[in-house]
Amino acid sequence: MANYYVFLGPPGAGKGTQAKVIAEKLHLAHISSGDIFRENLSKKTELGKQAQEYMNRGELVPDGLTIDMIKERLQRPDCADGAILDGFPRTPAQADALAVMLKELHGEVMAVPLITVPDGLILERMSGRVSCRASGHVYHTKYNPPAVAGICDVDGSELYQREDDKAETVQKRIDVYHAQTAPLIEYYSKADLVKEVDGTLEIDQVTGQILSAMKSK
Repeated sequence: MANYYVFLGPPGAGKGTQAKVIAEKLHLAHISSGDIFRENLSKKTELGKQAQEYMNRGELVPDGLTIDMIKERLQRPDCADGAILDGFPRTPAQADALAVMLKELHGEVMAVPLITVPDGLILERMSGRVSCRASGHVYHTKYNPPAVAGICDVDGSELYQREDDKAETVQKRIDVYHAQTAPLIEYYSKADLVKEVDGTLEIDQVTGQILSAMKSK
């Protein structure tokens, strides 16, 4: 039986970082929905071409196509013992589709670590980020400020704030996360799979909590 884990958490909670770290520690594949999407688009796979058609029309890529991309990825050899899923599923319907997929692969979702961080702290973490125009070096006005305000320590170029990091954009992402993820948390809670983890702790402490949660299930 292959063991799969679904990582949940708001933007800026460190979910992707934790998924990578723990995947390495447990020798499991780290399956990021964003990575899979980019891979299919860049390699111009048949699934990627279909997705591109929807995107060119300004339409959302249908669930079925996303699920097919995930299914193809899960069938690769490095997922034989299981995997950590990051960014999929996003809805109860996708969770149902995942359950069907995993049954075919003789696996199941063993635990769903939910990294929690207060909205206000997420806003502070993300909206304080600034980047240099020359090479994209990233700073934080509070946690990792440059030596000279507005100037990159490395190349002396101007620092600016990306649209994605502006407070209003970050707040919208937080709102979307809560709206989309609440039903998914309820879905996995009914199966007693959700384990909350305090995402405000140091990175290694969060890692320890997640590993404990995974073992307890």
